[in-house]
Amino acid sequence: MLRSLYISKTGMNSSQFRLDVVTNNLANVNTTGFKKSRAVFEDLMYQTIRQPGSQSANNSQIPTGLMVGTGSAPVATDRMHSDGNMQNTEGALDIAINGKGFFRVTLPDGSTGYTRDGSFKLNSEGQLVTSNGYLLDPPITVPANSNKLVISADGRVQVTAQGATEPTELGIIQISDFINPQGLESIGGNLYLETAASGAPITGDPNADGRGALKQGFLEASNVNVTEELINMIQAQRSFELNSRGVKTSDEMLQRLSQL
Repeated sequence: MLRSLYISKTGMNSSQFRLDVVTNNLANVNTTGFKKSRAVFEDLMYQTIRQPGSQSANNSQIPTGLMVGTGSAPVATDRMHSDGNMQNTEGALDIAINGKGFFRVTLPDGSTGYTRDGSFKLNSEGQLVTSNGYLLDPPITVPANSNKLVISADGRVQVTAQGATEPTELGIIQISDFINPQGLESIGGNLYLETAASGAPITGDPNADGRGALKQGFLEASNVNVTEELINMIQAQRSFELNSRGVKTSDEMLQRLSQL
């Protein structure tokens, strides 16, 4: 009975963890460049009552044995880096990555962050920055007298000054890819940090060596599927309810035993 009670409680904890992941996904359904997460679980230690392959009373070999599990526990959250839908904003500073890769930005402490949120702005010096004011790396500065800004699929940024007929190239927006993007650390603000698990960034021009192409005037929407997440929420809720009922039943059975 105590074992059953323990299994039910660990199942309840796992259901709550899964519900937390689903809730976070739904909360970020409108977050630009957001990548949904998936809860991963593992079964806990087993109590072996009869070892598989051991000998029975009549000296025959037992094919399966008798083992009782002690529940489940969350082991990881997988970040699903599939592309979100492209939303046409017609904004000259809105850039989406169609494929693999992350924009590089310089954080206040001088370290490098990575993001899929391409809703850039201009600061007081004409530099491209994120909504939080983080500089694009390498920096791109747009002159004050610019008339037209064009960003190509391979990251080349060109402007045409007022009264000029030929565009001037300001630089190239480079993006980074990782061997294991699921190993990136999420720090909020649509930002990721490199970790030992992600591997070192592979940086270069967009639309080359497997990296995605840039699309000016577009933003990448969240890849959260609302219908799928609602189904996951219902499943987590039903699992929680069933485990709660298991705890109650185990408690009632223990009370009956104590009365015998």
